Parts: sequence; C-alpha cells; structure tokens
Amino acid sequence: MIARLEEIAARYDALGAELSLPEVYSDPERFARLSRERAELQELAEAYHVYKRTQCELQSALREAEGEQEEMRALFLEEAQALREKLREEEEGLKVLLLPKDKNDERGCTLEIRAGAGGEEAALFAYELYRMYMGYCEKHRFSWEVVDLNETELGGVKEAVVLIGSRGAYKRLKYESGVHRVQRVPETESQGRIHTSTCTVAVLPEAEEVEVELRDEDVRIDLFRSSGAGGQKVNKTETAIRLTHFPTGIVVTCQDERSQLKNKEKAYRVLKSRLYDYYRSRAAGEEAASRKSLVGTGDRSERIRTYNFPQSRITDHRIGLSLHSMEDILSGDLDGLIDALTAADLAKRLAGSEGS
Repeated sequence: MIARLEEIAARYDALGAELSLPEVYSDPERFARLSRERAELQELAEAYHVYKRTQCELQSALREAEGEQEEMRALFLEEAQALREKLREEEEGLKVLLLPKDKNDERGCTLEIRAGAGGEEAALFAYELYRMYMGYCEKHRFSWEVVDLNETELGGVKEAVVLIGSRGAYKRLKYESGVHRVQRVPETESQGRIHTSTCTVAVLPEAEEVEVELRDEDVRIDLFRSSGAGGQKVNKTETAIRLTHFPTGIVVTCQDERSQLKNKEKAYRVLKSRLYDYYRSRAAGEEAASRKSLVGTGDRSERIRTYNFPQSRITDHRIGLSLHSMEDILSGDLDGLIDALTAADLAKRLAGSEGS
C-alpha cells in the first residue's frame, strides 16, 4: 500500500510542477486535462501527506521519551499512544481512498418503478414507493422530473419513470434497485388476510452525451395522445412520445408534459440512460457474476426489501437490517437504510482488497 501511495504522491507533485510550465499554461486543452488528473489525486495525496506527518510526530515523541525523566517520559509515551491511534485511523482512511471508485457515483440517475405481482395492491404500493423517493429527493434538494406516470383509477401506479438530474443522486439511490415486497391487509380484503405484493425499482446512471452513440435511423418516434385515469387527465392532442430503439428493442414513453418537444427531450434522456446501462451491463456481465457483493448486484430479479405493515417493520435482506420506523421511511427518511448499505458495501470491498 505504501509503495502505491508514494507513487500517487510523486505523480501529484509532478503534475503540480508541470502545470506551472508556461507551455502547459498556454495550452488550454492540455492544462485542463492535467488539472483534472491532479484534482482526482488531490484527496489521496493530501491524506497521505497528513499520514506521513503523523508518523514523524510519533517518531519525535518516542525519541523525546528516551532522554527524559520518569514524569516527562510518561507524558511523551501518552502522546505517542494517541498518535498510534491517530495513525491507525488515518491508515483506514487511506485504504478507503485507494478503493476503485464508481465513475457513475457523481451522476444523476433515472428512477423507474413498476408494479409487479399483486394487481391493484401492487400498484398502490408502487405509488407509495414513488412518494417515498419523491420525499427523499425533496429532503436532499435533488431535482425531480417526471417522464411517465401511468396511474390507475384507484390511485395506484402501474409504472413511473423519473429523471433525477442532481449531482450524486446515483451514489445515494443505486442500492434501491431490486424487488420491493409489501405484506399488509388490503382495504378491499374483507377477511382480514395479509396479502403479499411486489414492485420493481431500477436506478440507472444518467449517461453523458459522449458515451452513448444514438443514431437517428436507429430510433422510431411515435406520437399519441396522453392517457390517464380519465376525466380531465385525458389529453386531446398528440403530445405524448414513444421512442423505439431498433438494435436493442428498448422502448421509452413520455407523456407527462403538455409540450411535445419537452416530452421528446425527456424521452431521449431516459433512452440514453437505458442504453448506457444496457451496454455497461453487457460489458460487465462476467465480472458481476463472479463478484456478487454484499448488497447485491442491483438486478431487478432480486428481492431486496420487505415492508411488513402489520409489524411496522422494514427489513433489508441484503444486510439483515430491520427497522421499525415504517412511517418515517415511507415519508422519505431513507438515510439510515442507505448509510447502512453503503457501509456494508465498503466493508465488503475493503475485505476483498485485503484478501487479494
């Protein structure tokens, strides 16, 4: 680890020297590229500098203790012990910083919620999940742009697609992908029996413009009238957009906006996210199968969480965590769950890096 850190620190210093050269400063493209590389190394290089300084302070305290009388020697040894603890903490921090970073973490994302098994009860649960994530985004001031919301007559949702364009949204929400199961007595159940329904959630990183090649001839655009639960929600003009990507068969629908142009723009953003996820998943398929992490692969076929209403309990099956705060979580207070999943994933990755 130390050899790798020395290499990074040396590269960081070399980049600093190179950026000060007149020929680099006068070349905007080169200057920007080197500045980005140095910025990526900065946190790790500075943390290693602090670690080395703590090492020097420890050695100094131990040297001072050797030549002092008993009372002063005890003080220096006490200081040395505190510095050893500090070194251990700084070393753990360096291990975390050395882990490979998910390049998608700082991106926005596309959130997709679909009702699964359970008919209307599943659709009602899908709407509650929709409200839960909306509440979470409001708390964190994440943007929330509805692309498609297919509602039922009883107030449920068959499908919801939302663009969350805020920086870092994918990092916080990526562990939500999977099957969410609800256990409760539906309002229409006369016998008081508990029913089990499911919904699937998919969180896809938002694609950068340069990462997805989207040719016009590969996409068919269909116009149609927006549909809804009826009444005033029914649109009389063809403002809804359906995009069909021929090479992959991916279909995206957007009917939330009254403007055909806005619907088209949103639909293309979702299509690019799905294509990015499609090609990324294909490329990483073998690797993902061989290193299934503690928090799961994010595959929508996995049952990741159960919402048990009779016991007011939410259980995340990936880490065995149960919380009895159903009302708070469904209102958008997801940080406890997300922090626990992030910590579990980090611990698993650290254990893997130490064993390799």
